[in-house]
Amino acid sequence: MNQNFVITGTDTDIGKTVFAAALTAALNAYYWKPVQAGLDGETDSQAVVRLGGLGPDRILPEKFRLNTPASPHFAAAKDGVTIAAHDLAIPKVDRSLIIEGAGGALVPINKTLLFADLFASWGLPVIIVASTKLGTINHSLLTIEALRSRGVPIHGIAFIGEEIADSQDTICKVGRVKQLGRLPIIEDLSAHFLRSAFDAHFNVSDFSQ
Repeated sequence: MNQNFVITGTDTDIGKTVFAAALTAALNAYYWKPVQAGLDGETDSQAVVRLGGLGPDRILPEKFRLNTPASPHFAAAKDGVTIAAHDLAIPKVDRSLIIEGAGGALVPINKTLLFADLFASWGLPVIIVASTKLGTINHSLLTIEALRSRGVPIHGIAFIGEEIADSQDTICKVGRVKQLGRLPIIEDLSAHFLRSAFDAHFNVSDFSQ
């Protein structure tokens, strides 16, 4: 049975897209970034193709491509665009779908809609991606609380970085979430090494119903 997941982070630039690429490849899934803010350089969709070793046919086109690398509500306003929840209906595909949000769960899409609100309307299980760096306990528990208060189902948490066992265990125990695994920092980041790291540190059966 196909399983869809939403990927969110505890902050920006923590490796959310890297994890999304690894999971998309592991599940032989489709990938969708509903809102891409910032078009200079490699987009998240392009990064997923490269890091996941995927064909471009596995990438669904973004609904909104905004020029400014900023919060979507601000980037959309700069482009003269308004984004509403009904603009972001989940595409229907014939296999699993990995959906990546922008930044963290409380990033605004417009002046009244946060990504966490959109996730709640979708009702899909969310995977939280968290760094293991200093401050992760607070950031992770706040993200868990924000999602849970809206009734968003949390599938588990995936860590990125050096193993900090106490922090990881504390987050999962206090937040009552499953620890799915941890991706180490990969110096020579490529599709091959990412797939090897994912296989070594995650159990793909944790992502099936």
